[in-house]
Amino acid sequence: MDAQADRDVNRELRARFDDIYGQYQQLRSGLDTLQARLEALRVTRRSADGQVTATVGAQGQLIEVELTTAIYRDRDALVLGRKITETIRAAATAAADATSDLVAESMPAGSGAIDFLRTGDYAALLGRADAVLRKGEATA
Repeated sequence: MDAQADRDVNRELRARFDDIYGQYQQLRSGLDTLQARLEALRVTRRSADGQVTATVGAQGQLIEVELTTAIYRDRDALVLGRKITETIRAAATAAADATSDLVAESMPAGSGAIDFLRTGDYAALLGRADAVLRKGEATA
């Protein structure tokens, strides 16, 4: 009887492992796609007066700034500097939103990755794992 029970438990464990491994493979495949999409992501924003255009990547890294010749009319370096900064910030904020949206499409709900992207809190990445470990410790 014990041998049969062991075989049943082993079959159940194997089925559970196969299920989890299948989920992992699907997630891994999705992460490869996500990485390619993030590498290709470009967000462009233009200042209200159209004099400054900024393009950033998925992490908000500056890729390009374009200035029109109209910037020479005003000749106020402080105003121009603020305009450039504001335009880059707007592009970086939009890139962060676009990145969060792409990650949300690829990651399982509750994975913590989305919260991490929004807050920068590393605890969000480990929150689910911490909860599982605490639950396991409570039953031990």
